[in-house]
Amino acid sequence: MKIAFATQDLQRVDAHFGWARNIAVYEISPQGFSLVEAIQFDGDLKEDGNEDKLAPKIEAIKDCAILYVAAIGGSAAARVVANKIHPIKVNEPEAIAEILEKLQEVLKGAPPPWLRKALSKGSERELNFDEE
Repeated sequence: MKIAFATQDLQRVDAHFGWARNIAVYEISPQGFSLVEAIQFDGDLKEDGNEDKLAPKIEAIKDCAILYVAAIGGSAAARVVANKIHPIKVNEPEAIAEILEKLQEVLKGAPPPWLRKALSKGSERELNFDEE
């Protein structure tokens, strides 16, 4: 499962989604996690109402199941959710490695329903009516 983090320093979740200079994408499983890529964004990212700045970010995270942010605007959140990505807001800057370690522990146990749904992103639902 891929997880995206809105970050200014590539170490912490410390950025508003629309204003983030970087998006760090990690692959995570119960066995471990690794950085897949760090995508850098340029330009005037703080311009409110500029929906054009969101398109490359949405495209960059389209195969992620979860997006961690410090903040996210309403229209951006709607676009993220429409792409079947679960946004999670952190209340204060938090180390990406700590979030990944906690999430890895949850994956080893019984993940909550929202996380099980996120885990299934990209896989087709199998319905088998023969076993009754």
